[in-house]
Amino acid sequence: MDDRAIIVTGGCGFIGSHIVLELNRLGFDRNIIIVDDFKESTKWKNLRQKKYGDFLSRYEFFEWLEDRPDEVKAIIHMGANSSTTGTNGDEYYDLNYRFTVELAKFTLEHGIRFIYASSAATYGDGSFGFSDNHEIIDLLSPLNLYGQTKQMADQWMLRNDAIEDVVGLKFFNVYGPYEAHKTRMASMCYHMYHQILKENKVRLFQSNSPLFGDGEQKRDFVYVKDVARITCEFLFNDLGGIYNVGTGEPRTFNDMAKALFVSMNRPVNIEYIPMPKDLEKSYQNYTKAEMEKLDSVMKLPYTTLEEGVKDYVQNYLLKGEGC
Repeated sequence: MDDRAIIVTGGCGFIGSHIVLELNRLGFDRNIIIVDDFKESTKWKNLRQKKYGDFLSRYEFFEWLEDRPDEVKAIIHMGANSSTTGTNGDEYYDLNYRFTVELAKFTLEHGIRFIYASSAATYGDGSFGFSDNHEIIDLLSPLNLYGQTKQMADQWMLRNDAIEDVVGLKFFNVYGPYEAHKTRMASMCYHMYHQILKENKVRLFQSNSPLFGDGEQKRDFVYVKDVARITCEFLFNDLGGIYNVGTGEPRTFNDMAKALFVSMNRPVNIEYIPMPKDLEKSYQNYTKAEMEKLDSVMKLPYTTLEEGVKDYVQNYLLKGEGC
């Protein structure tokens, strides 16, 4: 890499801040440009202990960018409305679809590396599986506005023959430090930890499917440090396409809860409660990233669920750091 700018949109968000930290670990600092907005949240705290050259509001970003195409090496686009329960379609359209498309157009025109966040939410209920094969993109049926607008961006890349010239990453169930500002949308791990801290027990949803027992619903939990490492790896190659980013090994909510109790040195105590009505129709009981495509182009070790939970709890949550 040369000394041109690496831009991270959503750089003070959950995954974005870890990407900045990973870039710092790789030796980048003054050429990092963070693009984000603070709104009424605590995500500004995620900028602490990160090294970067400048910070731009997303509202001034395109004006800044238009004058400096030759100064930019890569854009890692993580900025989005990531709530899975929102109903303001115009906001999702502006942030998740139109913003992504306009960045893609700019980077393709100027030969800038473009890596953007798609989402496993595009797979909907998993009826068509969890394959990152481009041929099934148009078949997918997301269950919420977030997933649909991510799907629209993927479809734009496909329709405009851009899909092999950019990198789209379908993140699965990411957990780890720097997610507290997401409040209700923070990971199961984060919410379980605080339940245990307060009540010495975890409440999990009862199953709404005959295929799964209570707490036996499965998700492909992936540690955020692995996600950041994989994302940054694409800066050092010329690969294109859409890739799943998970572990390929789904684990149950019971597994997550037990790992937390062990990491907090407390006895296991799980209670099962009815699922809220507003979640029933859009709830994913099972996710599993098909990882053959990514594994064929890069060999990176994955953090196990037990290792990730232990690191998150003992090195961050219990210390009041990164949260």
